[in-house]
Amino acid sequence: MNKPDTVDIDTDIAIAGGGLVGASLALALTRLSLKVVLVEASPAGSAGQPSFDERTTALSNGSRRIFESLGVWPLIEREAAAIRHIHVSDQGRFGFTRIDAAEQGVDALGYVVVNRIMGAAMWRRLEEEGVRVIAPARVTGMYLRDGRQHIEFSTSEGSASGGGVIRAGLAVAADGAQSTLRQCAGVGSSRRDYQQVALIANVFAQRFHDHVAYERFTPAGPLALLPMPDGRMGLVWVVDPAQAEAMARLPEPAFLAQLQETFGFRLGRFVRVGVRHLYPLSLTRSDEHVAPRLAIVGNAAQSLHPIAGQGFNLGLRDAASLAEVLADGRAQYAEPRSAPHPESLLPDPESLLSGFDPGDRVMLERYREWRRADRANIIRFTDGLVRLSTQPFGPVKLLRNAGMLALDLMPAAKSMLSRLSLGAAGRVPKLARGAPLR
Repeated sequence: MNKPDTVDIDTDIAIAGGGLVGASLALALTRLSLKVVLVEASPAGSAGQPSFDERTTALSNGSRRIFESLGVWPLIEREAAAIRHIHVSDQGRFGFTRIDAAEQGVDALGYVVVNRIMGAAMWRRLEEEGVRVIAPARVTGMYLRDGRQHIEFSTSEGSASGGGVIRAGLAVAADGAQSTLRQCAGVGSSRRDYQQVALIANVFAQRFHDHVAYERFTPAGPLALLPMPDGRMGLVWVVDPAQAEAMARLPEPAFLAQLQETFGFRLGRFVRVGVRHLYPLSLTRSDEHVAPRLAIVGNAAQSLHPIAGQGFNLGLRDAASLAEVLADGRAQYAEPRSAPHPESLLPDPESLLSGFDPGDRVMLERYREWRRADRANIIRFTDGLVRLSTQPFGPVKLLRNAGMLALDLMPAAKSMLSRLSLGAAGRVPKLARGAPLR
């Protein structure tokens, strides 16, 4: 049996969580000549990473540009399906809204990619950039001492086990809705259980999807069909927990018949369905985006309902915004500078690259203020859609249908909604505009 191996690591920035958002942040920071350590619970490149599973993600154009800047997009472009049209409707009623990419002056409103493919590309880029990754490793604690965050971790693989401490000027919580770092820092969170489950699967229909993304409101919850390569469509069907369990066990013909009855025949007949997975849905949000020497990003900051496909794009903007704040601070530090802010908790300058302090309170405040409005707007929009889509009362359903029909007739309103789907609402990070960090 191998003896436990304990290591101590000094770094500028330590990121807990190597999912899509955490890995993206690590790649962005490589451009700043900062020492970065990424801690991930799953083995490097493992399909067991929760955000690298068979679910699909709808990337906004802003997210695509971020991936282009990180060198990830060329690795996944062939496996991405463009969304050129969006069709929103209400089952059995007259209301509908259509958004067309050409009318909005863009090639696509977004792109659909399987998470597993994005994850593989992300790990490849991490290796190419030489990012130090500790995996599999579980973060067990964090404490602030001598102006540094000390992140405790344990490792185990086969018969070997060990652990250590990472001392960092800045820690980043990218470790999911139940974030260990966030809890260690004493940052609270709130959770709203929607009492809904998303049934996820790939389906095949007689007709080609023609790059249309469908979202249909039903009495049980929204049903989305997203275009995928090879003519497949990604199904996201939101229902109550008991119904979801029953639907997951249905024989394929019975399941397809139920889907057909709910969605209709816009795509002809559904002929096949892949493996069905169930994911409980809730809204989780941290009370803060920052704490002393800690930034919170992605699902650790907010985990959203998938009704509008905004969760990952919002989390990726967290990462791009934090990277830009650090890039700006790094550039300013290279110039003549007055004494540090008196309330900053500064470590020994020799332990950080050129004396630059990534955990400076002023920079964290800039990050928090930047993310405040974006997060509030997206959460309000998504949560409002959930409430509106599940409202059973006749007058509200009628108003919802009239609203969709009015939206379809109002170019300005459609343009505003399309900008939201593009990730272009509010201040847009440089990486999301295709501009370099510095």
